[in-house]
Amino acid sequence: MLKYCCSPHKSEPDNDRKVALINVMYNCVGNSLSLVQQFSNMCFDLNFSQPCLINMEIISAQEIMKWNGWGYSDSKFVYNKKGQAEFTGKRYKLSGMIIPGLKDWMENTFGATLQHKAAATPALNSSAVPPPTLNEAFVEELKSTGVPFSADAEDRVFRAHGHCLHEIFALREGKIGRVPDMVVWPNCHSDVVKIVELACKHNVCLIPYGGGTSVSSALECPPEETRSIISLDTSQMNRILWIDEKNLTAHIEAGIIGQDLENLLNESGYCTGHEPDSMEFSSLGGWVATRASGMKKNIYGNIEDLVIRIKMVTPQGVIEKSCQGPRMSTGPDIHHFIMGSEGTLGVITEVTMKIRPVPEYQKYGSVVFPNFEQGVACLREVARQHLRCHYHHFFLSPDNFNLMFSTGHALKPQVSSIFTSFLDGLKKFYITKFKGFDPNRLCVATLLFEGNREKVLQHEKQVYDIAAKFGGLAAGEDNGQRGYMLTFVIAYLRDLGMDYFVIGESFETSVPWDRVLDICRNVKARIIHECKDKGVQFPPLSTCRVTQTYDAGACVYFYFAFNYRGLSDPVHVYEQVEHAAREEILANGGSLSHHHGVGKLRKEWMREAVSSVGMGMLQSVKDYVDPNNIFGSRNLL
Repeated sequence: MLKYCCSPHKSEPDNDRKVALINVMYNCVGNSLSLVQQFSNMCFDLNFSQPCLINMEIISAQEIMKWNGWGYSDSKFVYNKKGQAEFTGKRYKLSGMIIPGLKDWMENTFGATLQHKAAATPALNSSAVPPPTLNEAFVEELKSTGVPFSADAEDRVFRAHGHCLHEIFALREGKIGRVPDMVVWPNCHSDVVKIVELACKHNVCLIPYGGGTSVSSALECPPEETRSIISLDTSQMNRILWIDEKNLTAHIEAGIIGQDLENLLNESGYCTGHEPDSMEFSSLGGWVATRASGMKKNIYGNIEDLVIRIKMVTPQGVIEKSCQGPRMSTGPDIHHFIMGSEGTLGVITEVTMKIRPVPEYQKYGSVVFPNFEQGVACLREVARQHLRCHYHHFFLSPDNFNLMFSTGHALKPQVSSIFTSFLDGLKKFYITKFKGFDPNRLCVATLLFEGNREKVLQHEKQVYDIAAKFGGLAAGEDNGQRGYMLTFVIAYLRDLGMDYFVIGESFETSVPWDRVLDICRNVKARIIHECKDKGVQFPPLSTCRVTQTYDAGACVYFYFAFNYRGLSDPVHVYEQVEHAAREEILANGGSLSHHHGVGKLRKEWMREAVSSVGMGMLQSVKDYVDPNNIFGSRNLL
C-alpha cells in the first residue's frame, strides 16, 4: 500500500482526502507507483516536488523501529511495576516472559539500580533538526524522473545514523547533528542510474542507505560537507528477480532485508544460509559493501564466497562482469573493489548469489567446558578436521568470573513448571559438583547442525567426541536453541543499560589460532586498566567470545560496558577506552575488523592495516571511479 505524506500542505483542509484517495488508487491499479502518480496528477494539482511519495513499507519501518535505539519499537527489556525484568512485544520466543535473574545481574555486574534512571528523549523534536540545504536544480530535475523523495525531518534523521554508541547516545539526549538534506527511494536499478547521473551533474553528495545497522559510523554525514547530502535509500529495491534452479543461483535486488530474503527463498525451497546477527534489519547490499559474515559461514561461507555477480552504479557508469561463471581468471577480481567499498564508489543495485535447498534436518546442541582454554582447544580441533556445523559460542575470557555465561543465565526466562526447575537444578549440580567444574571458569558453546539427517547425526557425534577429549560435557538441545535465540535479543540489552546509566558496545577482530588466548587476555586487561585510569567508578564488564572459525584462525568478539554515573562526558571516556582496546588488538596480531567494516570509526588505522601502498591503490580506484567525490561519506579513506 502507498501513502502520500504531503507535509508541506498539511494546512490544506482537503489534504487527508487526497491522501486517502491516492491510497485507494494504489490498491486499484496493481501497486504501480507510476500509474498512481500519473492518475493523481490528472485528478488534482499535487506538486510532487513537495509531497513525499513513500511506500507504506518505508513508513512502517519508521513506525515499527526505534528511532533512537535498537530494533522494533515494541520489543525491549523493561522493569515492570513489581520491579521484575521482562521482554515486551510478541516477536521473539522471549517476548512477554518474566526474566527473574536480569535485575540482580544488572545490579551485581554494573551497580545499576532502579533508583538511578537516565530516561531517553521519547520522541524526535523536529525543530531540533537543521533545515535542509537543497540543491534546487537537482530537485527540479529529480521531479521529472518520478523517483520518490522527501525532505521531512523524521525521514532525514532516521537515515542519518547507524548504531554506534555515540550515535544512539546523542539521539537519546535529543541532540541532532548534520543529517541528510533529502531522502530518495529508487525502485530499481535504472532509478539509481538516473539519481547518480543527476548527482554528478549538479554536484550533490550521495550516501547509500540499506538497513541502517552500521556500527562503524559509516552513515554519519561528514560535518564539513557543504554540498547538499542525499540519502539514497535502497529499501524499495527488494525483489528476487529470478531463481535459477539448475545452477542454484538467484538474482536479487540489493535493498532486500536479510530475513525477507530468506523467507522468500524458503517459499521456493531454498536459502542462502547467510545469517549475520543483524539479519532482521540489514540488507543484501550492506552485506556486500562491508564484506559481511554470518553465523552459518562454516557451511555456506562468508558473503564473498556466496556472490557470483554484482551490479554497481558509479559516477563513471555501471560496473559488472560479463558472465556468471563460477570463476574467472581475468586479472584482479573487480568484485573485490566493490566488496568492502562501504558506499565510497557507488551504489550496489543487484547481486547474483549462490543458493542451497533448505536443509532437511536441523539439530541444536551445546557443550559446557571446564574453562576457556579447553574450549578454544576443542574449537581448533573441530576446525582442523573440517567438521561441518555452525557455532554460536559464548566462550569467554579466562582469569575471572564468567560474565557472559552469567549473562546467558540472567536472560533465562521464568521456568514454567516445578519439574523443569527441578531438572535445571540437577543439571547445575551435576556440572559443578559431580563433574567438578568451577562455575567461575566454565564456558559454553552452542551448536547448530543442519543438512542431510544421516550426515547431521554423524557430524554431531564427531563433534561431541572431540569435545569430550577436551573435557566438554554435552549440555542439551534446549541450551543450544536458547543460545541462538539470544543472538537476536541480546542487542536489546544496550538500550536497557542506557536507561540505567550503563553504556557498552561490542567489536570484533580476526586472529591466528596461536594468538587467540593472548588477545583475549590482553584486551580484556587493557579495557579494565583504561576504565580505571579514566575515572570509571564502577568495575567494568569486559569479556569476549569466539565465533566464526577458520583453518588458520578465528573471529573474536569483545564486549565491554560500564556504569557511567559520576562521569561528566561518558561517551568520550568510552571512546578513549575503545580506542585503546583497538590498539591492543592490533598489537596482539588481530585484524582491524573481521566483518563490521571500517567506516569513519576505524579508518585512522587503515594505513597500518593495509600498508601505504595498499592505501594508494584504494585511493587511485576512488579517484578514477569518483573523481568529484559524489559518494562523499568519507569512509575508509
